[in-house]
Amino acid sequence: MQLDTKLIHGGPLLDKYTGSSSVPIYQASTFHQSQFAESQEFTYTRFGNPTRQALEETIACLEFAKYGYAFSSGMAAISAVLLNFSHGDHVVLCKDIYGGAYQLVTEMFPKYGIEYTFVDETDLSTWGKAIKENTKGFYIETPSNPLLTITDIKGVVKLAKQHNILTIIDNTFMTPIYQNPIKLGVDIVIHSATKFINGHSDVTAGLVVTSDEEIAKTIYKTQKMFGSMLDPYDCWLVLRGIKTMNIRMEKEVENAAFIAKELQKQRKVKAVYYPSLVNHKGKDVHFAQASSGGAVLTFDLGSYENVKTFFENVTFPIVAVSLGGVESILSYPFTMSHAVIPEKERLDLGVTEGLIRLSCGIEDKHDLLNDLIKALDHVKLESCQKKRVI
Repeated sequence: MQLDTKLIHGGPLLDKYTGSSSVPIYQASTFHQSQFAESQEFTYTRFGNPTRQALEETIACLEFAKYGYAFSSGMAAISAVLLNFSHGDHVVLCKDIYGGAYQLVTEMFPKYGIEYTFVDETDLSTWGKAIKENTKGFYIETPSNPLLTITDIKGVVKLAKQHNILTIIDNTFMTPIYQNPIKLGVDIVIHSATKFINGHSDVTAGLVVTSDEEIAKTIYKTQKMFGSMLDPYDCWLVLRGIKTMNIRMEKEVENAAFIAKELQKQRKVKAVYYPSLVNHKGKDVHFAQASSGGAVLTFDLGSYENVKTFFENVTFPIVAVSLGGVESILSYPFTMSHAVIPEKERLDLGVTEGLIRLSCGIEDKHDLLNDLIKALDHVKLESCQKKRVI
């Protein structure tokens, strides 16, 4: 099946029990067992639910994987994967990482005796140099949040296989539409389905896929033990969102590419980060493993005061935590997504007080650009450093 067909027919379209054109919300905590001493497919929703099963089959199909699991949030999905490392294990992670994942690693890993090392993800040699005798996992996020840094997935996978290391990737920004890590050899793929997969800013959800049977058994067991599965209603909402994901994202990516290029021309914008831009570091690597620049871009206005002025004068995008909705969303990583990272480390990463992340929605691109330009008109040029394009 081609992508547009797969989004509709890749998972269960019809309810096998009633023929309903939409898999129903099986809003049940438990299921009658006609033969109490014999096993049956569904017994208790924490263990399995028909609506959740439909979503899990769908995401596995979209990611070219054999097994899929739905969690109550992106962080629940990340936790279910990362907290399966054991005392004495060592994990190597990209340094430009989502704030929630950073907090989990830096605060929870030490409690479990799990070692970790953050590396410059853009330099493949740093991954090799970080390997120790007890290294068990590589954790990738590409493009990263919020600076859209690029990791060579095939290069990291090749290195991992040479040393029998598990590879994990957060594929939230690209989605299965634009990047398929399983086909590139990655062992586990994670999504915050809260974002583009659902796409309507009305659900928190996480997804995990793998093609390895033993890994799948571990993830499923963890899902049951943690009780962090996604509830039937939210599974249904995500299934509904998936059907229009490609149509939505085509418009969102078009908007992002347009806005990124236009913001480069603005004297009050210090820097623009977007994988499709000519001088974006890692652009060639990115387009060898992904088919678009995505719908998220980041730009720097040089100072907190400029950001404050800009946010006070923007109209169409909402200012909020999260991304991936049909509405454009502006976010301030310094105090939102990356606030849990110590300030010095934030600044070292490039998460400055002037940095703004924009997740483009499906509005008209010219309306969106004009709104951003009008907001920039209120920003003081003298407080912006000389623009440089990334």
